Amino acid sequence: METTAYCGCGKCCSWERGRWLFLKLDFWNKYVTAGKRKDMAYNGKTAANTVPVEPVPGLFSQDSLVHPWMIPVRTVLPWLWFHRDGTIAADTKYYPFGTRMFVPGYGWGVVADRGGAIKGPTRIDLYFESHQQALGWGRRNVEVKIDR
Repeated sequence: METTAYCGCGKCCSWERGRWLFLKLDFWNKYVTAGKRKDMAYNGKTAANTVPVEPVPGLFSQDSLVHPWMIPVRTVLPWLWFHRDGTIAADTKYYPFGTRMFVPGYGWGVVADRGGAIKGPTRIDLYFESHQQALGWGRRNVEVKIDR
């Protein structure tokens, strides 16, 4: 499956601060710059009305065996104790909201978004916290496991 990456920045999600209607003086507000929702307020939520998140493997996972230096960090920080699925954007005609997928190198994710360029059963988009991480992922073809 072909995977790409996105984050919540203005480049990836097509939003900008301020609106020309107000001469950009309302710079604290975000507005959509492309698509059907152009000029509407941008709230940063997915199509399933959830906040996008990056996956966290949890304290008791195989990732702790692969990266044992993370065990002390995960022990001290309680929000890293539990497993959390990441956000995946997919074509909801083929993968409805809530479909779980395992992407090697990314982890478990749940379809909770749909992208404008994500069409067909062979394309998904993975959420990352930063633009640098999204650029680092780039475009990859990987074997994705779908858990229905």
